[in-house]
Amino acid sequence: MALARVSIMKKKWADAEALLQQVLDKYPNAAIAPGAVYWLGVSKYSRTHDPKQLGQVVTDLKQKYPNSPWNKRAIPWAA
Repeated sequence: MALARVSIMKKKWADAEALLQQVLDKYPNAAIAPGAVYWLGVSKYSRTHDPKQLGQVVTDLKQKYPNSPWNKRAIPWAA
């Protein structure tokens, strides 16, 4: 997760996406998984500028991690 955040800070969106997807593939039920979903959406949106990516974050968080505090961070993206 830390390497993904470094990639995000360096605006290396594809690298961040790959690292975050690895986290979600290996640890889908870990405490860090909702944050990985959030940052994966941010990375995808930043790379593509497609607002559907942000909407997908909202959907994924609600479905997979309904009690996560990351849902509150994604509220502005719900449309």
